Amino acid sequence: MRIYILLLALLAGNGCAYSQHIISGNVAAPQNKPLDGAHIHIEKLHGVSAPDGHYELDNVPSGHQRVVISYIGYKTMDTLVDVIADVVLDAVLKPESTQLEEVVLSENNAVPKNTVHEQRLKTETIEKYSNASLGDALKEIAGVYSLKTGSTIVKPVINGLHSNRVPIISNNVRLEDQQWGTEHAPNLDINTAGKVAVIKGASALQYGGDAIGGLVLVEPVSVLKDTLFGRTIMTADYNGRGGTLSSALHQGNDKGWAWNANGTFKYMGDRQTPDYVLSNTGNRETNFAGDVKYIGNTYDASVSYSFYNATIGIAKETHIGNVADLVRAINNGQPDVVEPFTYTIGAPRQEVLHHLAKANFNKQLDNDSSLSLQYAFQLNNRKEYDLRRGDFANIPALDLTLATHSVNADWKQEKDNTTLKAGLSGSAQFNDASPDTGIRPLIPTYDKYDAGVYGIASHSFSETLSGEAGLRYDFSHMSATKYYQKTRWNSLGYNGVFDRFITADYGSQWLTNPEFTYHNISASLGIRKKFSADIDLLANAGLAMRNPNPSELFSDGLHHSNGTIELGNLGIKKERALKLSGTLLKTGGAFRFEATPYLNAIHDFIYLSPTAVEYTIRGTFPVYNYRQDNVLMAGLDLHTDWDITKRFRHSFNFAYVHADNTTKDEPLIDMPPLNISNTIRYTTDWQSLFLELRSEAIFRQTRYPNNDFYADVPVNGVLTPTLVNISTPPPGYHLLHFISGMQFSLGKTLASVNFSINNIFNTAYRDYLNRQRLYTDDIGRNFQLQVKLNY
Repeated sequence: MRIYILLLALLAGNGCAYSQHIISGNVAAPQNKPLDGAHIHIEKLHGVSAPDGHYELDNVPSGHQRVVISYIGYKTMDTLVDVIADVVLDAVLKPESTQLEEVVLSENNAVPKNTVHEQRLKTETIEKYSNASLGDALKEIAGVYSLKTGSTIVKPVINGLHSNRVPIISNNVRLEDQQWGTEHAPNLDINTAGKVAVIKGASALQYGGDAIGGLVLVEPVSVLKDTLFGRTIMTADYNGRGGTLSSALHQGNDKGWAWNANGTFKYMGDRQTPDYVLSNTGNRETNFAGDVKYIGNTYDASVSYSFYNATIGIAKETHIGNVADLVRAINNGQPDVVEPFTYTIGAPRQEVLHHLAKANFNKQLDNDSSLSLQYAFQLNNRKEYDLRRGDFANIPALDLTLATHSVNADWKQEKDNTTLKAGLSGSAQFNDASPDTGIRPLIPTYDKYDAGVYGIASHSFSETLSGEAGLRYDFSHMSATKYYQKTRWNSLGYNGVFDRFITADYGSQWLTNPEFTYHNISASLGIRKKFSADIDLLANAGLAMRNPNPSELFSDGLHHSNGTIELGNLGIKKERALKLSGTLLKTGGAFRFEATPYLNAIHDFIYLSPTAVEYTIRGTFPVYNYRQDNVLMAGLDLHTDWDITKRFRHSFNFAYVHADNTTKDEPLIDMPPLNISNTIRYTTDWQSLFLELRSEAIFRQTRYPNNDFYADVPVNGVLTPTLVNISTPPPGYHLLHFISGMQFSLGKTLASVNFSINNIFNTAYRDYLNRQRLYTDDIGRNFQLQVKLNY
């Protein structure tokens, strides 16, 4: 701590002090139509407007500041603002064909037509998680949890749902990265994001009709004409003894050309709990994202490319060979063998490489309408390495290559008080399961073709009431090539039911060609009522349908990262969900809040359930089958911000979900427990110094199904029936975190230094949504130093 204070003092001595202020306002088109996604640049700072047109940029220095606000198809606003205190700057942008621009310093009382509430991460929050992941950052939003495998594999959970039920849209492309796996984190570098938003529910039909839980939108930084800026973030972590270096550069010239480039390198060693090292938990990342864009008077065109390359160690303590290992791990409470810290990543591990290339063309057809055309290609390769010997020691146990082509055409018209959207989409996907692993692949080689069409209409009925309705149709066809052991085929009850899929007889195996075709209808309906300038009520109803993914249909074998045998079911049907939600928003004043109660009824919900024990040559393993039941989920998400004084701000998050398997009349498995967090933040004008303390309370999950089972386990050399307790959730826990930071100027460079302590008291705990909770504690205290340069 003394070193940190000394560093701050030295840096402060080289900088020049300035006061910190906030510039906020609303961006709208003529007739006060809010513009969602307008880009606001103030020197080295950047922000994006929300669906209601509102934006807010913190840490603006005093003095004359250039403010640039842009939106595709509209004239860019470029103005100077004299900042001596907080400033409210509203902008009404004119269509590009009109040579006028206007700045209105007044309150905008028009109701936005968008009835779907987006919850966005601030730029400061995105940068804070530079050395972490998208899933870690999204936990800052009430109602979003993390499903973890250890400390480095993190998937976002929205209102209790995850994976295929929560699509991730990266740079306007739906991410296809084997997202069906609970141990498969999004293949995305958070450092490339200029905007991260969450939409809860199935209302964003332009992105698909299967977002039963919600979706995550990730957009890159937008570059304007005649601008040049960049950012470098250096992060060092004590727990893991490594860090991240991420650098980005953005430039646009006065001829309409613009480009972005972002690179990230991450190098981490073994993590540590309060009591022991988690062996083989290091990770590496090498990532890049870039694009080139031409911005014309009435159109723009762009091409972009990115790759994500990660090697992720899986804790050796979690690798089990059979049920006996599982019982021993549960009973011991900590690993049998703890190895010294190392940067070496051995088996088990994951190696993931994801490429994404995109070409996009946007055309302003007239003052009211626009057309967007897009083609994207994704190539994902996933290798999972097990502890193997001999010739297979360096050969992955799972090797999947997924290629996805997608095309989109979207039309939008804004006229008077009505906005119309319509679009077409199509994709072709090809998955190759390598036979060179020497192991039956968990999922097979398959081809999948999708097509969809949607229409959305929104209308402002008055200055205080608006509504939106949408409808979408999706077609999907999947064809797989898969071998089944005849004994497995018969035990699953397929004989005589799915014989039409059999194409050849290979003695003890059937070669099959399962084919499935789906037709889905999705719909949404919403209203937004404005009670005052800063209080809105949103109500939404959404119908969503989700087809079973390849894992749910075809899984057939040992899932090495879990030590379980997982069996799909060819008879599984699509899920159908009806979600009702309401959001009460207060966006102005010293006290602001958003409260979102919801109800989600899902018919034929697909889940994994332990059903038996199977004895194999390698040992005894629990068998998990994919099942379907009807479920009912209800919950409440609450977030508040309170400016207690000019210096002190308090933030509060509350999230609770109550989920029942109504078919079995029992709680639903793997639901997040009650989560409450409190944050108090103190800020000063001197060097924009801030101090923040965060309290995170995770309660014990008391509602869970009993999936314990008995297995024959060797006890003193004798096989003894033993209860395997895999159901009981761990105790609740409470963590305290601290973060501080300051800003200063180094010539024309705006620099900041942040210092944080996660898990201040080094508390030992296990999280119910961590897939490794049966084997190890979560990580302990971590000191982090982050230096950021904006230039």
